[in-house]
Amino acid sequence: MPPRFVPRALAGLLVCLAVLLTGCSSASGPASHASSAPPAASTPAWARGTATVPESRLPAEARRTLALVDRGGPFPYAKDGAVFGNFEGRLPRHPRGYYHEYTVPTPGSRDRGARRLVTGRGGEIYYTDDHYETFRAVLR
Repeated sequence: MPPRFVPRALAGLLVCLAVLLTGCSSASGPASHASSAPPAASTPAWARGTATVPESRLPAEARRTLALVDRGGPFPYAKDGAVFGNFEGRLPRHPRGYYHEYTVPTPGSRDRGARRLVTGRGGEIYYTDDHYETFRAVLR
């Protein structure tokens, strides 16, 4: 084997490995925090710069909760519709009362669990599955 062939073969192998690893590392599924959104041109201004998830990719319980929000209830939890204070500061800052939160049931949980939908007066919808640590803008 000529000496020049070894570095070229090694470089080619490394490129193939990098391509394979990049393709395998992309997250998918409703629990993913990666953006599943269409290109930025179709992303509403309020959602830009935030991880996104299409409504169709939300867990079934979140889609049912969103349908209840759209209908105005009735809601299964007394705290549904309560003002969300955004104390963590992870959503854009707005006056108190701008955001409201709704419980997304977690199968098997004995309490309200960690999943919530948070809505804003401007039509924004955010989903969190880790009790306000991270949010994804819900795209409809």
